[in-house]
Amino acid sequence: KPETPTRRPAPCIASPHTEGKKKMNFRRSSPSRIYPLVAFAAFTAMVAVVTLRGSHGTLKTAIRSTGARSTVGVRGLSLGGINRIRPRCGDAAVKIARNALLTAYAETPAHDLLIRAARGEKTERTPVWLFRQAGRHLPEYMDYKKTTGKNFLQLLDDPKDVAEVTMQPLRRYDVDAAILFSDILVVPEALDINVEMPGGKGIMVTNPLQGPEDVAKLDTSNPAQLVKDRLPHVLAALPEIKNSLKKENRDIPLIGFSAAPFTLMFYMVGGNTRYNETMAEEWFEKYPEASELLLSKLTDVIVEYMSLQVEQGADLLQVFEAMGSYISQKNFDKFEMKYLETLATRLRERHPDIPLMVFARGAQYANEGLQRAGYDVVTLDTEANRVEQVSMLENDSKNAPIGRRVTLQGNFDPKLLQEGTEESVKAAVGEMLQELGPQRLIANLGEGLSGKEDPKLVKAFVDAIHATSEEMNKKLESEAIASSA
Repeated sequence: KPETPTRRPAPCIASPHTEGKKKMNFRRSSPSRIYPLVAFAAFTAMVAVVTLRGSHGTLKTAIRSTGARSTVGVRGLSLGGINRIRPRCGDAAVKIARNALLTAYAETPAHDLLIRAARGEKTERTPVWLFRQAGRHLPEYMDYKKTTGKNFLQLLDDPKDVAEVTMQPLRRYDVDAAILFSDILVVPEALDINVEMPGGKGIMVTNPLQGPEDVAKLDTSNPAQLVKDRLPHVLAALPEIKNSLKKENRDIPLIGFSAAPFTLMFYMVGGNTRYNETMAEEWFEKYPEASELLLSKLTDVIVEYMSLQVEQGADLLQVFEAMGSYISQKNFDKFEMKYLETLATRLRERHPDIPLMVFARGAQYANEGLQRAGYDVVTLDTEANRVEQVSMLENDSKNAPIGRRVTLQGNFDPKLLQEGTEESVKAAVGEMLQELGPQRLIANLGEGLSGKEDPKLVKAFVDAIHATSEEMNKKLESEAIASSA
């Protein structure tokens, strides 16, 4: 944040000497009075150096070289000096540089197996984590709820509770990432949609949107401030989790997430998986313009919500299209796909080094489009044909903005973790890895843990992924060496 010289035109404002000439006045100036293009060049060089070297010391030195007054502190960059680099006059280049700095300065976890796999890099074994890995399938979670006297929604209000529950599966399983313990419907709650979870009735919205007039009333004019004002407890939980990871010497990535626009819309208009299953589809037919407006508003909020998660410590981002089975392919292509693409594009602009993962559960026909939308990782659900998906995405990889076939995620059936033996789990893991391959793969489930799973079988799954994939990689390397000899 270069100082603005006293009685001198502020950066990006033409001086009297250049007014009308479309030319900046570049007089000699001290580093602390550097002008926009010079500053941008310095910032660009700094980003390149930091990205390549990943050095905090290098970043501090580079910042001093621009004359910027900054307090480079802990991982929570939203509190540090870099976050105070503010673009003037809507300078898009400086905005990009600032956000690149935020991403570049972030420490890459020492155990970066999952990040490398998400980027399509070669890995020594396949990384693994689990949808809903924290929560009700764990005895310690149920005990914690009983001890605190809190229900699920009440736990989400306290960052320390969130951190504790997030850490619980890491103490039991050798997973390669933590994921923020939260709920997909915190965004509607920020928009004054009342969400309840009465036992046995699923998720209920007590004040659903009734029509276009309700959509028009949703105030998303300043989505970033909305998230900060209404969801501070969620944002505060991320650095709390990071601190817990550090204290317990678990230097693994932290995944931030949000539901996709349609999934939020499904609940906001009164949809429920046990009744009113067609409510969102009816909206598309009855209120197409209001549906577009709602999806657009939700997209704006989701972008800010996920971006703020990155600034607070998230190393990867996961988008959940959890209600993909409740939208027709026609309406998915017509209404939803462009907003999923907008999400990827806008998040990529802000945080180019943060891998983006997406899961269109029940809408696997969308995976090719999601690859073209610019996501790094596309998830297969339990119904997906593994071989066909790999072939389809490989053949379409030339259309992927990331320049390669996406990394796949999934798609182990969690029902196999409810009954069976460790041997049967290992056999199913071997079959999955043979069909998907051990590279460019993040092992996961084809749907979230339901709470009925046996923790011993879950552990067997995680351990089998690591052991089997490592053996496969060694065998593939040996075969490659033999064939080149």
